[in-house]
Amino acid sequence: MISAEEAMRLALLEAGLAAGHDDVPVGAVVVDAAGTVVGRGHNQRELTQDPTAHAEVLAIRAAVGTLGQWRLTGCTLVVTLEPCAMCAGAVVLSRLERLVFGAYDAKAGAVGSLWDVVRDRRLNHRPEVVAGVLEEQCADVLSQWFARRR
Repeated sequence: MISAEEAMRLALLEAGLAAGHDDVPVGAVVVDAAGTVVGRGHNQRELTQDPTAHAEVLAIRAAVGTLGQWRLTGCTLVVTLEPCAMCAGAVVLSRLERLVFGAYDAKAGAVGSLWDVVRDRRLNHRPEVVAGVLEEQCADVLSQWFARRR
């Protein structure tokens, strides 16, 4: 079984791929119940000129393709940055069992920072949330990227 830290290291590798094509370095992986990575993604908004091409959405789409079903029951999404409202909604809609994220996003985070979409009691699915996994490393990747752009 892959640990949350090991999966986050894979997500950090994905984040590096985003930085390679001038996208905000956010990476994500989806891991199934057996610990197998079934989906990977990194931000590709600039690359594809698609505002929905966030790491989480792309990793979820890849997992759906691998598993052949839209319900990702038993799966975990691991992402380097707290999901935004769109991505938090995708987590709920895809029925992911667990969400693990690294750095908090005070400006757009929807898993506790600005909103808490995934734990809203009005929704029919609420995944387990594990926050702050390799938080410092995840935050450093973003800080360094933004510092280079200024």
